[in-house]
Amino acid sequence: MYAWIYRHLPGPRRLRPGLAAVLLLAIVALLMFVIFPAVEGVLPISQVTLGD
Repeated sequence: MYAWIYRHLPGPRRLRPGLAAVLLLAIVALLMFVIFPAVEGVLPISQVTLGD
């Protein structure tokens, strides 16, 4: 999968690692600022019990 993404990035070979890094940062930002906050209310993370 990663090789497929790398092959389909535009530009010369020397530019592709930078584009791959920008793509990775964009995916991480999307997850952190959009996806994870949207599903936070559904996840049972706040229901923590410690010893009883």
